[in-house]
Amino acid sequence: MTIAAGQTALFVDFRISRAIRSLLAAAALAAVAAPDSVDAAARVARPGAFDGTWNVTFAPRAGNCHATNTVPFQVSGMRVSSAGGGKVTGGVSRSGSVTVRITVGASWADGRGRLAGNSGAGRWSGFITGDRCSGVWQAIRS
Repeated sequence: MTIAAGQTALFVDFRISRAIRSLLAAAALAAVAAPDSVDAAARVARPGAFDGTWNVTFAPRAGNCHATNTVPFQVSGMRVSSAGGGKVTGGVSRSGSVTVRITVGASWADGRGRLAGNSGAGRWSGFITGDRCSGVWQAIRS
């Protein structure tokens, strides 16, 4: 059996239209899934969403540090600073990820974690009164 040029062109057009249909189907699925990504973007806080005074409690879990301490932090925009009690530097992202360094005399601690709504939690490690220590922290906005 011999295939004519016209029949081959029809077969090629069929494969192309099939590819276009697949592409359109994929685009339709992406459009249906798009609201999820829009919702995710809406969940990212606006700048300043974490503003206020946060009471942060540091609890040691390892090392020769035994005291639990609560320290007030001030969040303004994307900056974290002291609200009394040592030097505090750090930042908070729009998604609530927070990094901070606290210095009191020769002691220091670095913390990382996340804020959400009016609370937050994370981990810290540092050098407190001559000993290497680490633990967890929890925060509540006052």
